[in-house]
Amino acid sequence: MSETSDVTRGSPPVSEASGNRRSPGEDGQPPDRTAEEASAQLERIVGTVLRVGVIASTVCLAVGLGLSFVDATGPVASLLLSVGVLVLLATPIARVVASIAGYVAERDWLFVTLTTIVLLELMASVVAALLFNRRL
Repeated sequence: MSETSDVTRGSPPVSEASGNRRSPGEDGQPPDRTAEEASAQLERIVGTVLRVGVIASTVCLAVGLGLSFVDATGPVASLLLSVGVLVLLATPIARVVASIAGYVAERDWLFVTLTTIVLLELMASVVAALLFNRRL
């Protein structure tokens, strides 16, 4: 049984014996994802990263605040408050990294480049804040 394809219209191959069109993925190759599916998956991943970051930060800040009311000078409360703020500040950076990974998976090189530039700007601002943090 040989298969033919309508090259002029870009149709999937047709089995001459059955006349049925094959769906993508039958020949062992992964089916092509549409741009809409890839975009929806990237949005879900980014949403999850943001949700986890905000929830983790909120838990750390709430527990740290609660502990600071119980024991005002406790090092654990201070540590949890610092971790909560740090996680909250790192969440947008994690979102940009997840976006870069998603765009690489989609092979969307324009957005990989643009998002990498955004990440570099974020990192430069962190470095500048750490280096030039002088008390006036």
